[in-house]
Amino acid sequence: MDRRRIAVTALLLAAPFTAFLARTPIVHGAAKPLAWNQQAAAHYLDDREVWWQAWPRAQKDHGTVCISCHTVVPYAMARPALRLDESAIPAPEQAMLASVEKRVTGWSNMAPFYPDEKYGPGKAAESRATEAILNTVILASFDAAQGHLRPVTQTAINNAWALQESSGPLAGAWKWQDFHLGPWESTESGYQGAALFMVEALNLPNNFAAQPNTRVHLDRLRDYLSRQYAAQPLVNQLYVLWASARDPKLLTRAQRESLLAALRTLQQPDGGFRLGALDQRERVDHSPAPTASDGYATGLAALALESSGTSRRDPTLRRSLTWLTAHQQPDGAWTAASLNKQRDPSSDPALFMTDAATAYAVLALERQP
Repeated sequence: MDRRRIAVTALLLAAPFTAFLARTPIVHGAAKPLAWNQQAAAHYLDDREVWWQAWPRAQKDHGTVCISCHTVVPYAMARPALRLDESAIPAPEQAMLASVEKRVTGWSNMAPFYPDEKYGPGKAAESRATEAILNTVILASFDAAQGHLRPVTQTAINNAWALQESSGPLAGAWKWQDFHLGPWESTESGYQGAALFMVEALNLPNNFAAQPNTRVHLDRLRDYLSRQYAAQPLVNQLYVLWASARDPKLLTRAQRESLLAALRTLQQPDGGFRLGALDQRERVDHSPAPTASDGYATGLAALALESSGTSRRDPTLRRSLTWLTAHQQPDGAWTAASLNKQRDPSSDPALFMTDAATAYAVLALERQP
C-alpha cells in the first residue's frame, strides 16, 4: 500500500463509520434517504486532486495545471456539494480554481495544452476550444454553489462564445479534443462537452440564461444539441436529459420516453449500470469490456434521472441509488475502469475513471432529500 492510500486509510479510521455501514432498504411508502460516507468521498477527491496538481505530465505553462476531463472537471463539479463542516474552501479546490482563473485572465498569453507542433495539425484549435468550455464548466459550477456570477467566470464564458462554431456540422458547438479515446476525447465527446456546458449555463445565477447576448448563443447551442441528438451514444444523451431539467424543450416527449425505456433495459441485475453498455465502442487494445456495474455509469444515470424530475420512488432510480450506497469503497471512492483499454491497476492513471465515478456518485447521492 502506497503512502497516499495509508494516509487516506488513517483518516477513515479516525472517522465514524456508522453512516457508511448503514444500508437503508427499499420500503413500502416514502423513499427514505440512503446512507453513505460523505467525509470519505471528500477525502478521496481532495487526495486525487492534490496528486494531479503535482503530477509532472499535468504541468502547463505559466505555472498552471491541465484541467483533465476525468479528474479536475468532475472534482470541480462535485466538491462544492461536500462542504460538510468546513469553514473554508479546501486547499486543493482553492489551488485548482486559482490555476483555472489564471489561465482565463491570461487567456491570450496561454499556450494550448496540445500544440500542433507536438500533436499534429488542428490539435491546438481543438485544445483551445475544449479548454474554453471546461474552464467555464469549472468556474460556473463554483459560482452556482456560491449564488453569484463572478467577472472571471463571465470572462471564461466570453472566451467560449468567441470560439463557438457558426456554420457547418458543428454550428452552435465547438471543436473538441479528439484522440479517439472515450468518453471524453473522441469524435462524440464534443457533443457531451456542449451538453455539459448547457447544464452549467442554465444553472448560473443572476438570470444569466435570460440575458439577450446569452440567449443568442444558447439558442445556437440548443439547435446543435437537438440536431445531433439521435446520432449520439446513450451516455451523451444522458447529459441532455440532465440539462432538460432547466430547459424541457431540449427533448421531445417521445425522445425522453425512448431514452428512459432504453436506460431501463440496460440496468444490470444488481441495480447498477456499466459504461460499456452506454457507450459501445471497440477498445484500442481489443481487450474485453468490463461486464460489472461501475460508479461512473451508475452515478451519471442516477443523476440524469433525478435532475429530470424522475420520482424518488421510481424503481430504476431507487435501485441505482441503492447500488451506489452499497458500492462505496473503504477509501471513499466508487470504482470504474477505462473505456479504451486495460490499465495497470497499481498505477495512478488507472484511477482516472474512478475519479470521475466518485464525483458523479457524489452528485447523484447529494440530491437525495
